[in-house]
Amino acid sequence: MKFDENSKELLKRIQNLPNLNTNTEFGDIVQIFSQNATDEFKSEIYTLAKDLRPWRKGPFEIFDTFIDSEWQSQIKFNILKPHLNLRDKIVADVGCNNGYYMFRMLDFAPKMLIGFDPSVRTFLQFSFINKFAQTPIKYELKGVEELPSYECKFDTIFCLGVIYHRSDPIKMLKDLKQSLNKGGEVFLDTMFIDGDGEFALTPKNTYSKIPNIYFVPTINALKNWCERAKFNKFEILETKLTDLIEQRKTE
Repeated sequence: MKFDENSKELLKRIQNLPNLNTNTEFGDIVQIFSQNATDEFKSEIYTLAKDLRPWRKGPFEIFDTFIDSEWQSQIKFNILKPHLNLRDKIVADVGCNNGYYMFRMLDFAPKMLIGFDPSVRTFLQFSFINKFAQTPIKYELKGVEELPSYECKFDTIFCLGVIYHRSDPIKMLKDLKQSLNKGGEVFLDTMFIDGDGEFALTPKNTYSKIPNIYFVPTINALKNWCERAKFNKFEILETKLTDLIEQRKTE
């Protein structure tokens, strides 16, 4: 993955930030704070956070700078939370964006936590947060197609809001299946359409004003995809409407 000059400059600014003794809270708002943060430092943090826009996932609060992300990601995470058993497991987050969900997963004590996303911008956002959070999370600038050849297999894989961006969703599911340890599981999140049939929409350009959408399945169609990918169990944890509380434009 190549960094353009702007991305290189942003990474340099992140790396050159001073190290502080910090406290972190990985709650609905991922918070980092320090008694040693000066007003000048806080101003620098605010400016850099704005230069790293757009922030799709969050929210975060970094040294009094509140990052009100487009998606209120705590809503989705809190749906998943009662179903998580990650202790001592090797965990992947595919399409991890800036790492919000992985920061939240730290409280569940996984053995390893690895994010995969080819976006340089979200990698920079993660680097900005982790500069001060100092977590053991590993971030790979790789896509889902590189998972089966990765150096390790996974006990749990999260793939949230990715499959409808793939031109071959069954191939993506096969890649996830091949990347699991025996007895492993995948948490899959997708848009879907109502109906009992086994069919999917194939939007020409956009769907709900979202570009790069290839297929939006019914739940039965999604189940068929998973069976074709050789998953042996399929369970719906929850369905919900997306509203303006969960996703909206922000500064």
